Amino acid sequence: MISKFRRRKICKFCESKMSHIDYKDVRRLRGYMTERGKIIPRRISGNCARHQRMLTRSIKRARNIALLPFTAE
Repeated sequence: MISKFRRRKICKFCESKMSHIDYKDVRRLRGYMTERGKIIPRRISGNCARHQRMLTRSIKRARNIALLPFTAE
């Protein structure tokens, strides 16, 4: 039997009351990327729209200054 009730995903950034996502915090940003280097979408990560935009911007900035890879090795 398929469960009708799914637990609503909550934004981890809203929960911890973060107003800014730092592009230099590579450990946190890697948690929102796949092994291949893609950014995990909002519907899977559970982020709100505002924080997902901030997260995407931070990951792209970290990629440009070579803190994160664009693709897998």
